[in-house]
Amino acid sequence: YGAVVFGLLTAFGIGFITQNSRIKNDTSIGIVFSAFFAVGIILIGKANTSTDLTSILFGNVLAVRDSDMWITLGVGIFVLLMIVLFFKEFLVSTFDPTLAASFGLSNKLIHYGLMVLLTLVTVASLQTVGIILVVAMLITPAATAYLLTNRLSHMIVISSILGAVSAVIGLYISFIYNWPSGAAIVLVTTAFFITALLFSPKHGVVWRALKMRKNKTVVGQ
Repeated sequence: YGAVVFGLLTAFGIGFITQNSRIKNDTSIGIVFSAFFAVGIILIGKANTSTDLTSILFGNVLAVRDSDMWITLGVGIFVLLMIVLFFKEFLVSTFDPTLAASFGLSNKLIHYGLMVLLTLVTVASLQTVGIILVVAMLITPAATAYLLTNRLSHMIVISSILGAVSAVIGLYISFIYNWPSGAAIVLVTTAFFITALLFSPKHGVVWRALKMRKNKTVVGQ
């Protein structure tokens, strides 16, 4: 519950700084996230509990309880439902805020709503991969999907599948080689990203190099 509260405060803090100052979104994320992260470390140090800071930072899938599993399932269903119900609003507000405002949509409300969903996903993933590696799980599968398609709906589906497959493969690797589960999962997602970066049909480095070589050959002839 504390993670949810501070996560929401972080989300609203990022949105407030971005919308009421010249600071850009990525900078405000760094400022607010780092500040609350430091507060969390201090609180854990002062609490004198048996809480292991390492498991919070990097996760421990073996410590996941049944209650954590049900919370993760509930959050997943709720987030998916919100995305399905408000997909058009999220799409328009994200890529064309002016058009969204002309339709009568509140860009600020949609932004904060998206931050709330992001916070819930982050908190639900703490036990599995930890607060640090959850950032990679949010970004890397989406970045991989971005290299494979230009449609947002396809991007969401592909990134979800990549995240799920990475989790299964990463857990298997961590079991076989006795690696930390969160680190193994993130390494698998990174491997998928590198593969897409090199061999994506439209944006792959290898295919672009081959096309450039082919074009030079044609011009030379």
